[in-house]
Amino acid sequence: MGRPKLKIPFQPIDYAIELLSISLLLSMWLYIITEYDSLPQIIASHFNAKGDADAYASKSTIWLLPSIVTVLYVGLFILNKYPHLHNYMVNITEENAFKNYSFSTRMLRIVNFFCVLLFAYIVYAEIQFSKGIIHSLGTWLFPSIMILSVISIIVFIYFQQKHN
Repeated sequence: MGRPKLKIPFQPIDYAIELLSISLLLSMWLYIITEYDSLPQIIASHFNAKGDADAYASKSTIWLLPSIVTVLYVGLFILNKYPHLHNYMVNITEENAFKNYSFSTRMLRIVNFFCVLLFAYIVYAEIQFSKGIIHSLGTWLFPSIMILSVISIIVFIYFQQKHN
């Protein structure tokens, strides 16, 4: 691609985002470890758009979500070390590389945090549901995710255009 290869230094906000992500990830694992024995043998394994359980499986499936998000987190963390491989809406040159790479790594870090946050909430809610504490994930979850996803894309595109 011929793009410059730069190392983008962490800013304090980047450290804060990564610390929050790792804390949430570890908290999710610890929560499952501490609650696993108290779960019934069969738990909800899928929820529909209304937040109602529509599939059930063995309680061992509770380990699937944190495993997926851990792999996702590590993968995106590693990808973030190679901003010259990211997709950009502008041609990357020596003059604009640092600015675009900084924006791209920050954006990816934020997306990574929201993925961990979403999975952590789903794991928490799945355990609460399985213990009979809540009866649904709520009708607000799916629309909220959709709306926040669209808003995030619009905001990221706006700031990307403003940077260039």
